[in-house]
Amino acid sequence: MCRCLNIPRSSYYYKAVEPVSEAEIEGKVRNIFSESKSRYGARKIKKCLEAEGICLSRRRIRRIMKRLNLVSVYQKAVFKPRSKGKNEAPIPNLLDRQFDQHKPLESLVTDLTYVRMDQRWAYVCLIIDLFNREIIGLSVGWQKTADLVKQAIQSIPYALTKVNLFHSDRGKEFDNQLIDEMLVAFGITRSLSQAGCPYDNAVAESTYRAFKIEFVYQEQFSTLEELAIKTRDYVHWWNHHRIHGSLNYQTPIAKRGTA
Repeated sequence: MCRCLNIPRSSYYYKAVEPVSEAEIEGKVRNIFSESKSRYGARKIKKCLEAEGICLSRRRIRRIMKRLNLVSVYQKAVFKPRSKGKNEAPIPNLLDRQFDQHKPLESLVTDLTYVRMDQRWAYVCLIIDLFNREIIGLSVGWQKTADLVKQAIQSIPYALTKVNLFHSDRGKEFDNQLIDEMLVAFGITRSLSQAGCPYDNAVAESTYRAFKIEFVYQEQFSTLEELAIKTRDYVHWWNHHRIHGSLNYQTPIAKRGTA
């Protein structure tokens, strides 16, 4: 048909779109970057623009970011405390790296991390639902103990009777009779990573990596209460506003709504 009409094929496939000025595009890129608190790079900015009906290549977005001097946060070398022992319980790795779950609360993963505060360390425990990567449990404290894990479990706003599997690494803070009794009371099965194998708890490790890069390294904390308040604010942003590549660029709450 194009040959008969003597017109280029590109004209046939051309899709008319309303032109957007470069200044407007720059403004949208700057706004998305600012709203993410400097956490989004070109890939996620591209998805946010597509949601507004603007289609740009990542290369062009990178050029705009460079022109506007927008640099997303990145990982830094940090101190890592030595391990004080491991959980020797004969509990197998029942999760077996099955990180893609199809039901809410089917499998939860957890770990602890440290946060520098003036001259001492504080610790944060997060519990993640593998179904939608939602952070559903949170606790903050001065000691890396089983009590901190218990507080995080108690903070979960969903019915624990619906949880099937609770997975963690072999840190000593997870080797505690009280935690075992709590999980047994709700009919929750324990699962432990193999010793010295972080890949068995990859989702928790990835979540903490983002937690450090996007939040901890960008803030300063003077009190434990301040750390707790700011952490809860970040977790709310993570669950309700942060788009996740593993969720096809949905937020965890949006993903839960599809269940």
